[in-house]
Amino acid sequence: MLKLIAALFAFLPFGALANPACPVCTIAVGAGLDIARRLGVPDSIVGLWAGALLTLVGYWTLKFMDKKNWHFWGRDTIVILLSVAMIGFVYMGVVDYNPTSICGIVVMDPVLFGTICGALIFIGTGKLYQWMKNKNGGHAHFPFEKVVLPIVALALASWLMMLCF
Repeated sequence: MLKLIAALFAFLPFGALANPACPVCTIAVGAGLDIARRLGVPDSIVGLWAGALLTLVGYWTLKFMDKKNWHFWGRDTIVILLSVAMIGFVYMGVVDYNPTSICGIVVMDPVLFGTICGALIFIGTGKLYQWMKNKNGGHAHFPFEKVVLPIVALALASWLMMLCF
């Protein structure tokens, strides 16, 4: 009965706010990472997107903490570092990683390398977006610019990593 009521509520019209980092998108990216691994995408590229996803999880945690008015010294840095560190769960009997060479650099752990790169790219494109928005009078240059920048940057990084293999 509870499932029926929940299903009926799903069809009720509710106002929605556009949010480029919505929970549904976050879950979809997480599911996509598992599918990519099963399709044989290299670990460094899966790690790249996982790093961005885990950074996004950190941003969601910070948003939750803002709602609860939880503030403490170093909060943002600690939360982002802990969220990206969750990549360690990949090693719980799931991944057989092999040292590999990316662009001539021997990487002992391609998943961790990709995760760090993905997190840095995601954070960097977020800062780039804020800078571009401030330069444009507080407005985005085009709709969904906040979404397009990290996706294009991650796609380019993925393409570059594929070229280097």
